[in-house]
Amino acid sequence: MNGHYTDPALAAEGVRRIKWAEQEMKVLQKLNEQWRLTKPLSGLKIAACLHVTTETANLMRVLANAGAEVALCASNPLSTQDDVAAALGEAYGIATYAVRGEERQTYYQHLEQVLAIGPQLTMDDGADLVSTLHSRHPEKTAEILGGTEETTTGVIRLRAMARAGELRYPIVAVNDAYTKHLFDNRYGTGQSTIDGILRLTNYLLAGKTFVVAGYGWCGRGLAMRARGMGANVIVTEVDPLKALEAVMDGYRVMPMEEAAVIGDIFVTVTGDLNVLDRQHFALMKDGVILANSGHFDVEINIAALKELSSQVREVRRGVDEYTLSGRRIYLLAQGRLVNLSGAEGHPAVVMDMSFANQALSAHWLYTTAESVPAQVLPVPEHLDRQIAELKLKSMELSIDTLTAQQKKYLSSWQMGT
Repeated sequence: MNGHYTDPALAAEGVRRIKWAEQEMKVLQKLNEQWRLTKPLSGLKIAACLHVTTETANLMRVLANAGAEVALCASNPLSTQDDVAAALGEAYGIATYAVRGEERQTYYQHLEQVLAIGPQLTMDDGADLVSTLHSRHPEKTAEILGGTEETTTGVIRLRAMARAGELRYPIVAVNDAYTKHLFDNRYGTGQSTIDGILRLTNYLLAGKTFVVAGYGWCGRGLAMRARGMGANVIVTEVDPLKALEAVMDGYRVMPMEEAAVIGDIFVTVTGDLNVLDRQHFALMKDGVILANSGHFDVEINIAALKELSSQVREVRRGVDEYTLSGRRIYLLAQGRLVNLSGAEGHPAVVMDMSFANQALSAHWLYTTAESVPAQVLPVPEHLDRQIAELKLKSMELSIDTLTAQQKKYLSSWQMGT
């Protein structure tokens, strides 16, 4: 075994599914065609902590074909697809440490095993790899050229580290690229969260009161998809600008304590903790569904829910029933990412752009990191535009270009009324 995964015999099925996803990842295909010939990442060691899915597997293949030595571990205990982990290790020779449902101790052991390769670049989804490196092995940070971060929660943690003066090397916030958050967060999270809820419950959304906690890009996409399936959508927010936007988009907006009384399905997508808390559980009606699509399992106060419950039992795969004074509250996927724990995560077509950002940002850091400060940095604009252009081309779409006269007009100030 090249790493630690459930069963090498699953590799063949993993390869089939990886190839299926690859068909929808045209931008990565283009990079793979170029990089497997030029080997621009030769000599680079990459430690990656990402969701071990078919889409991630295709990113790992591109990096390895470009000449990098890659080691991968899971960024969430319930998001690993065991057949994919086996395929990466057995068929593609990429060291992979991921077991679906792994305990906390195993999770952190896997982080350590990935860091043991002596990486020059980190690739993270949630910043666990970076925080482990900084807290447990600060002496090794001097060897790191840079890193990338995939998700909102991770970027928040990294910016906190930077403000505290603790961040020791530059990290590109892939999450903030236009070709990431406008598509992955909105369309990917919207569809995959609904997919996870439906696979776990087989509920009909039409006519249900669907409460979305948080109206960032993930919340926008989720609200849009829930409404498209006939749900009556309520948005809760703490940011007045986002709340106003939700109102203008046609949703009801109210505090969670008001929504708790009338909601049928609650989904948290905020990146903060205890968004659904003790006081909300006390108000909820019998049979409500609770789910989380934020990165960590802290958005629903599960400890408080247990304290209030006289009985907890699994009533269906991935569905735990909590009984509170005769009422039943159903928690999906143990409060972890429902789109990855209950389904397969984002569709490959949107992850194509997200992971193209990862690959190109890694290459950019490898070639420029010595001149880049130890800060959280945006994806360079020219890379963001390059990915958008490649995606349009792969979809056989073309757009207009500015004439010389139009460019001159937009860059001048003399021409007015």
